[in-house]
Amino acid sequence: MIRHILTVSAGTLISRVLGFLRDTLIAALLGAGPVADAFLVALQFINVARRALSEGSLNAALVPGYLRLRDNEGVIAATAFAGEVMGSLCLILIGIAVVFTGVMPLVIAVMAPGFVGHDTMQLAVTDARLMMPYFAFVGPTTVMMGVLNAERRFLLTAFSPVLFNLMMIAVILTLLVWRHDPQASATIIAGAVGVAGCFQMAVLIQRRPWRAGLATPLRISFSPRIRAFFRKAVPGMIANSGPQFLIVAGAIIASGAPAAVSWLYFANRLIELPLGMVGVAMGTVLMPEFTHAIQNDDRAALTHAQSRGVELALGLVLPATLGLMLLSQPIVGILFQHGAFTATDTAATAEALSVLALGLPAYVLVKVLAPAFFAREDTRTPLLATLAGIALAVSVGLLVSHTFGVAGIAASISLGAWGCAAILLWRGATTFGFSIDAAARRRLPRIALCAAIMGATLFTSQYFVAPVMETAPFFTRLTILGGMVAAGISFYGLLLDLFNVVSWGEAFGDLRENGTRGK
Repeated sequence: MIRHILTVSAGTLISRVLGFLRDTLIAALLGAGPVADAFLVALQFINVARRALSEGSLNAALVPGYLRLRDNEGVIAATAFAGEVMGSLCLILIGIAVVFTGVMPLVIAVMAPGFVGHDTMQLAVTDARLMMPYFAFVGPTTVMMGVLNAERRFLLTAFSPVLFNLMMIAVILTLLVWRHDPQASATIIAGAVGVAGCFQMAVLIQRRPWRAGLATPLRISFSPRIRAFFRKAVPGMIANSGPQFLIVAGAIIASGAPAAVSWLYFANRLIELPLGMVGVAMGTVLMPEFTHAIQNDDRAALTHAQSRGVELALGLVLPATLGLMLLSQPIVGILFQHGAFTATDTAATAEALSVLALGLPAYVLVKVLAPAFFAREDTRTPLLATLAGIALAVSVGLLVSHTFGVAGIAASISLGAWGCAAILLWRGATTFGFSIDAAARRRLPRIALCAAIMGATLFTSQYFVAPVMETAPFFTRLTILGGMVAAGISFYGLLLDLFNVVSWGEAFGDLRENGTRGK
């Protein structure tokens, strides 16, 4: 299981790094003014739809149903089910795209009420409409990735999102070289979103699972089985997209303040790197692990998967949380303060990032807890927990936004994430006894202590490098920041070994053995 998690994490890491490069280029091209706000609201709409479907979210309904049919009725029945899901999902998404294109002004007014009555409104509507063709391609891509995940073929699905970002980066680099004005650039990038989605789908079709027959025959069906699938899939997709909906809720509140939408967006992009590496990998890999254990009534395997998932998730995310909080200013400055993105934008984005990072452990806990419900085909509980978290974030955000600005909105988003995680933990413990084993109970406090020591060391080291970071040229600052991050990771790894949390020699030996067996 750990090898699969590392595979998905590696692919997600590369995708997120490319996503950072893409957003860095967008920041340099558009800055943080009205044009950027309009474009990023439109892009947020697409991102919510993309992540509600992909990045493991459809696993919540597709994987249990596919595996149950494969085990009980055979491979042909399972592949026919996947083909029906693909055909029906494509038709639904194309219909949604057509409807939303017509009512896009209303959609943007809901997502960014502060835009109403300003030129930003029309810019956002135009950009969002140009992105709508993406819906025609995300359906097949999502189902193919879900089926491959069910078959525990994680390599291609892990690296598939890289293709989307590569296409977008190529377009943005071309615009930077040609030096288009921001408004024209935003329009061109919006149109490129659908092209990038088509490219990603085409590569998957040329490889698997189409050639392997894992989603055939392709046909549209709204039989009772498919209707039941969508009744379970829709709540699961909403629940799995909690982080994106929380950011959308924050953007709704922030849309009345100039550039606040952009500040929140770029800060959240930094949160999504560890969230993607850990959270998406957990949701993708744990789903089939939980499903197999529950269907086989293997309590020991279920507890083992839960325990190792919580350990690995918190072990990876706690140092990332402290790092983002303590190094928010230099990270944002180095990544985004270029071209039209100013020092004022850096300060505001860094402030939002340091507060958003407080919710990162909660996001990852949700990614570990939710599959335990999804594997039991319970999508209602995660949905209600997500809606409760959003309601908490919106209510608190409305109360504090006028006083604390973008930092108050970021705090409300983090609070909403913790509310969602607390509800899932409580319901899991009371309904089916979600628990961890003795080894996890012994290791988790040690993991927290190791992260705290690393954080204290990182905090102290800032006083020695701060004077240099303020005046040094870009590549010197980049080298210093990279050295601090590398030193923090190495020190944390050493602490984990010293506190007997993990033995790196044994861990790498196990990975090599598992890799050899998998060949």
